[in-house]
Amino acid sequence: MLKFEQEILLTAVLFVITIVSILVVKWLLKKFSRLKAMDANRIKVVLNLNYLLIYLVAIVFLIAIWGVDLKQFTVFISSILAVLGVGFFAQWSILSNLTSSVILFFNHPVRIGDKIKVLDKDFDWTGEVTNITGFYLFMTTTAGEKITLPTSLVMQKGIQILD
Repeated sequence: MLKFEQEILLTAVLFVITIVSILVVKWLLKKFSRLKAMDANRIKVVLNLNYLLIYLVAIVFLIAIWGVDLKQFTVFISSILAVLGVGFFAQWSILSNLTSSVILFFNHPVRIGDKIKVLDKDFDWTGEVTNITGFYLFMTTTAGEKITLPTSLVMQKGIQILD
C-alpha cells in the first residue's frame, strides 16, 4: 500500500507543477504579446501549442511515475510517431503552415491592421491584414477582395509593409 501512496503523492506534485507551468507560460506569452502589441488570436494559437507540449511532457512523467515498462512505452510512442510522421509527410503543408505561424508570431513585423504588399511577380496582392491564424493570413486588398494566404507562403514571399 505504501507504493501507491508514494505514486499518488508524486502524481499530485506533477499536477501542481503542470498547473504552475501553464500559468507561467501564459503569463510570459501575454507579457511578450503586450510588449510587441500582438493580437489575441495569435496569442491563442501559440498558447495552445505550448499547452500541448506541457501536457505531453506531464503525461510522459505520469507514465514513468506509475511504473509502465519503459521498453513497451518506447515501442508504443515510436509507433505513434511513425504514424504521425507519415500523416504529416502526406500533408506537409499543414505542418509547415503551423510552424510558419509560430515564426510569424515571434519574429515577423507583420501585425493585424498593417497595410502590406506581397512581393510576387505574378500577382499584385496589396491590402490590409485582417487576421493571422494558425494556418492562414487573411487580408483585404485595395480592390476590396478578401484573400487568404497560407502562412508558409508569407514566409517564402517577401512582404513590404506600407505606411
